[in-house]
Amino acid sequence: MKKIEAIIRPSKVGDVCAALDDAGHPGIMITEIEGHGKQKGIEQQVRGKTYKIDLMTKARIEVVVKDEDAENIVNAIIKSAFTGKVGDGKLFIYPVADAVRIRTAERGDIAV
Repeated sequence: MKKIEAIIRPSKVGDVCAALDDAGHPGIMITEIEGHGKQKGIEQQVRGKTYKIDLMTKARIEVVVKDEDAENIVNAIIKSAFTGKVGDGKLFIYPVADAVRIRTAERGDIAV
C-alpha cells in the first residue's frame, strides 16, 4: 500500500476530488494548511501599499491506495491540480506497512 500526500492550491480541491472519484478512489482526507515553498510567499499591493505574505494557504489531500493503483491516482492528482504556475504544489508518496478497518478488524489492502 501507498500513502499519497498532495499539497495543492485550495481552488483545485474540487477538481482533485472529482478526479479521484472518477479514478475509483472515493476515500480522501483533506486538511487546510499554511506554508511556503521556494518562493517564500508573495507580495501583494493593496491601496498602494505592498504587503509580504509569508505563509500561503494550501490544501493537503491524503489518500491510501493499493500499490497497483498508486500510479493511476498520482496521475489523476497531477492532471487535475495543474495550472502551470508557481505554487501548483507537490506530491509525496510513502509506503504503508499495514491498515486496519476498526469496525471489522480487517487488515491490509481489504481495509483500504
